[in-house]
Amino acid sequence: MVNYFSMSAKSPATTDPVPPPSEEPLADVELAARLRLVVNRLARLLRTQASADLSPSLTSALVTVSLLGPVTLGELAAAERVTPPSVTRVAACLEEHGLVRRETDPGDRRVARVSLTAKGRRTLQRMRTRKTAYLAKRLRTLDEHELELVREALPLLERLLEDER
Repeated sequence: MVNYFSMSAKSPATTDPVPPPSEEPLADVELAARLRLVVNRLARLLRTQASADLSPSLTSALVTVSLLGPVTLGELAAAERVTPPSVTRVAACLEEHGLVRRETDPGDRRVARVSLTAKGRRTLQRMRTRKTAYLAKRLRTLDEHELELVREALPLLERLLEDER
């Protein structure tokens, strides 16, 4: 098992010096740096498990469409924090893959709405299932005490995201 905290500052994955774990409480900045590093690396590992042959930006847009429901390209661009021309290309690519459909808004024919297709829903479900299975496999390497610590930390980590919704 790789100990990400003991990697040197010269590692290509980070330019921040990351102190090794110790028994002493971490200062807020050190804690934030280690948490950022582990969250980013875990997210990267989970992305590699998706195996849907979609780039991270396409995957992100697909997830956003699933969360927001039929969404205008402008709303999608705002949610993804990209420019309208970029989101138009992303939507076209997702449409080419059969993952979303674009339909004219019946209330305003100038507006197009993007929604998931059945294939898009299946693709997202398959990606989520693979990621969850991978993470469950990794969690099985922990002992019961370590699992309990993860269970206790989870609500705290979820609270960090409360203001971002």
